Amino acid sequence: MQFTLMKESKEKRTNYEAAIIGAGPAGLTAAIYLSRARIDTVVFEKLIPGGLIASTDWIENYPGFPDGLSGGELGERMKRHSLRFGAKIEDIEVTGVALDSENISIKTAEGTYSASALIVASGTSPVRLNVSGEENFIGKGISFCAACDAPFFEGEDIVVVGAGSSGIQESLYLSKFARSIKIVEFLSHPTAEQILLDRIKDNDKIELLLFHKVIGFIGEDSLSGVEVESRETGEKKVLDVSGAFIYVGLSPNTGFLDGLLDVDPKEFIKTDPELRTSREGVFAAGDVRTTSLRQVATAVGDGALAAHKVIKYLEKKNEG
Repeated sequence: MQFTLMKESKEKRTNYEAAIIGAGPAGLTAAIYLSRARIDTVVFEKLIPGGLIASTDWIENYPGFPDGLSGGELGERMKRHSLRFGAKIEDIEVTGVALDSENISIKTAEGTYSASALIVASGTSPVRLNVSGEENFIGKGISFCAACDAPFFEGEDIVVVGAGSSGIQESLYLSKFARSIKIVEFLSHPTAEQILLDRIKDNDKIELLLFHKVIGFIGEDSLSGVEVESRETGEKKVLDVSGAFIYVGLSPNTGFLDGLLDVDPKEFIKTDPELRTSREGVFAAGDVRTTSLRQVATAVGDGALAAHKVIKYLEKKNEG
């Protein structure tokens, strides 16, 4: 007698009630609210859950954590929270989105998924300087993540570009490793929160170089210098460093939308007060949308509101 072993199907599920693009604070919060409401939910994330906060050394202004916590830990806690209620997280990149009268198609490197509602919470990426040598030395001395790469610069001289809150906060972290840090700021004054500026006053490793701009990166196999220019005198000089960390702003991760949604001049997604976009059934939350403040707390609030509106949208759609 012959027996045939039944093999478990490895075919992935591709149809969900709700889909979320991005597993940062906004996306994971939306996933918690949706899955807890018994909405069948999938989250797409091309990198690691937590989004940009996962590369942040320390977060001090998120309510409920008076002593602060690392961005990586907060991201991991949010991920576990969403999984607890049944959300599915797919570690794949979304390459496109298409709409028809019934469903929303989410195109990925591993096939196409469909959903009845979509939340775009794809966040932002660090802005690059677009100066000579920058592309050549990314990963070879140039970094956008102090928490990721600081240990590689133990005892070295480095540059941080940007004296906003991110630049100053990450410089304080980098000072635990580097021998010296020069912060190059385009403006004539730093724009960081005062509490952060107070902290660098007593740090003899950190020096501010105000009203200067970076005009090039120099080196052979790896970075060996950063060329800067005074915006007051035009004088140019090379800072002999082996590392450069860039914090000059953020740009929205919206390329995969290919013009599907209305955006502002900086490509952030436009929404109404209920986080609806220009297309029915599509909502946007967190840093990727047009907003006056981009913080973990505001992203979490967006995620909760977007999920609530998706639930109401699906209820109305099912009634019809």
